[in-house]
Amino acid sequence: MAIPGFGEIAERLRRSTVLIHSGGRGAGSGVIWSEDGLVVTNAHVVRGSRVNVQLWDGREFEAAIGSRDPRRDLAQLRIDAANLPTASIADSSELRPGEIAIAIGNPMGFVGALATGVIHAVGPFQGLGRQSWVQVDIRLAPGNSGGPLANAHGSVVGINTMVAGRLALAIPSNAVRNFLSAGPENAWLGVTLHPAQIPRSGRGGKTFGLVILEVEAGSPADLASLLPGDILLGTEEKAFAAIEDLAQALQGRDPRVLRVEFFRGDYSKIRRVAVQIGTPLPATSPVAA
Repeated sequence: MAIPGFGEIAERLRRSTVLIHSGGRGAGSGVIWSEDGLVVTNAHVVRGSRVNVQLWDGREFEAAIGSRDPRRDLAQLRIDAANLPTASIADSSELRPGEIAIAIGNPMGFVGALATGVIHAVGPFQGLGRQSWVQVDIRLAPGNSGGPLANAHGSVVGINTMVAGRLALAIPSNAVRNFLSAGPENAWLGVTLHPAQIPRSGRGGKTFGLVILEVEAGSPADLASLLPGDILLGTEEKAFAAIEDLAQALQGRDPRVLRVEFFRGDYSKIRRVAVQIGTPLPATSPVAA
């Protein structure tokens, strides 16, 4: 089905989409949320203390990290620029399955790449807790994270975040609005995670775990000697059944010790570590999940 004025819609989206480099580990995308330099992206895109934002016209800016919420996988950045081409933001609660969706991002080094698809559902996704997602039958790739998912009118309905099976998942625009109005909520751990079902050695069956993909240097997780490949199982008080359980354990910013249980290589042996969280970050430190 042809979309009237599709070329103009796509070009406006491209102009409000930015390329983000952070931590020297590839690139991601972001959305210009306001003309005075507010940019929204995924928390996992912002992996270091130095974040570079490139606009559609080639201008580059070093961005300041305003706030970051790993539970919602959102971050807000500020660049010193004015009169920027902002995205139009839609009410994600009005989305319906079957609607046309447009994604703009920077996958695999292709700046401003466009993909189209169809809204599959809006709501929780199996295995990812109770958080609501815009679920889209659309093809995305690394580098699309943090970029806009828009409706057929070019208004942003979500922030592209991950791929699950054949569906792309985006954080609804209404959740982004809530994040921007509420600010950060959680303590900082400093890890990138992937949920997985882990076989239990000698017991049969599987258990839920959060596989650590990356650990930020100088983070609480790093100082507690957690490593990529470790699998977080829960705290001493509660086993994790969803990624939201970790987010709940991190809620609050007061300094405290979080006692975490995890696997390292041997699935028959549960290890334990005390992680100091909630301490203020030095101004020069990386800001991470």
